[in-house]
Amino acid sequence: MPVTVTRTTITTTTSSSSGLGSPTIVGSPRALTQPLGLLRLLQLLSTCVAFSLVASVGAWVGTMGDWSMFTWCFCFAVTLIILIVEVCGLQPRFPLSWRNFPITYACYAALFCLSTSIIYPTTYVQFLPHGRVRDHAIAATVFSCVAFVAYATEVAWTRARPGEITGYMATVPGLLKVLETFVACVIFAFLSNPGLYQHRAPLEWCVAVYAICFILAAVAILLNLGDCTNALPIPFPSFLSGLALLSVLLYATALVIWPLYQFDERYGGQPQRSRDSSCSYSHVHRICPWDRRLAVAILTAVNLLAYVADLVYSARLVFVRV
Repeated sequence: MPVTVTRTTITTTTSSSSGLGSPTIVGSPRALTQPLGLLRLLQLLSTCVAFSLVASVGAWVGTMGDWSMFTWCFCFAVTLIILIVEVCGLQPRFPLSWRNFPITYACYAALFCLSTSIIYPTTYVQFLPHGRVRDHAIAATVFSCVAFVAYATEVAWTRARPGEITGYMATVPGLLKVLETFVACVIFAFLSNPGLYQHRAPLEWCVAVYAICFILAAVAILLNLGDCTNALPIPFPSFLSGLALLSVLLYATALVIWPLYQFDERYGGQPQRSRDSSCSYSHVHRICPWDRRLAVAILTAVNLLAYVADLVYSARLVFVRV
């Protein structure tokens, strides 16, 4: 469904804008010479160079290496698809809403590249011996940072402006949905060790909160990408407001319960990392349980702030049908 910004209004029209005050040229190679087209070429080049540097020396062993290689290859592939669609003018045949898809993808790609630019050097590159492999890995990290800046710039250029009619995903609440689902996925990664929460009902409740809120936010994104907002039994604005309010309440309980039962000795928690025997030794590709607990607590607070901002900004959206 479309939207306007004022307040923001959300619409379903199909005109395209670069966010720079001029329409994007589509269906022609000239689209590549426009600012947004040049930016996407930079995204394509930087991700291609990043995974090529790493692949040429096999510097992607282990979970973190696999994640980094997946990020660069995935971003390269989807950016290439977007460029082909724009150059060939295939937007009407694209199965997803073109008003919502590019900025949704750009926001996810920026977060993916940002996380990789932090994780890859800190958990992998620093442990490599000096030499050709390390040099290639460092160069790949630099190009990953360039890719992050390029994707973040696209988000800044194409996001909704006050008074502009645009797709929901280009608005602040739409972009916050992307952040919320991404942070939830990172939380799930840290919770990959079931021993952190199993057989303790309060902690299992927190995991349920993360899962429920992730599913609801993902549904909202998919409804917009598929132009299926009218399929809901209730008005879409009411669904968004209810979703944000429910998520705020649920995350507020998790923000209290998770640290309480993980770090308070009265509830069986471990307040100090030094007293956790499992963290007494280090491993290149291993994160100790205490660090995982702390990361989940911090990310819970981050997502709660995102949902609060989502709730506030959602009240400023005006939905229109076109």
